[in-house]
Amino acid sequence: MKPQSHEEHKQHTFDYFCKRILRNEARDYYDELNRRREHEISLDELVGQELGELSVTDEYFKTEQTFNVFGQAVVVEDELIAKALQALPQEKRDIILLSYFLEMSDREIGEKLNMIRATVQYKRTSTLKQLKNFMEGQADE
Repeated sequence: MKPQSHEEHKQHTFDYFCKRILRNEARDYYDELNRRREHEISLDELVGQELGELSVTDEYFKTEQTFNVFGQAVVVEDELIAKALQALPQEKRDIILLSYFLEMSDREIGEKLNMIRATVQYKRTSTLKQLKNFMEGQADE
């Protein structure tokens, strides 16, 4: 074997190796594109409701009402709920805020307000009825 032919052989072997690597990478790239094409949907193909679920809109000038319950700030973003809570007496408002916004049990609320659990439950359910009536009246207007 001549020295030149040995060098040429190494060069051809290296060229073949590089071409094989590039061909395999190209095949992998096209396979990945096909996999994505099968699992992805174009935004043009989405219906209005589906597109709405995937999108986010900034809410500027949104009214928030902050209530203070035993030193904890509770932010209510819905204007109708905030108006309904504002119309309640302080004790009933505190029960609703502690129960539904701060996720406290009736027993824990009773300890804070110095009431028995049954009284807290009664006041909470009657207050919910008041809120429902208030909000239904506001929605009709």
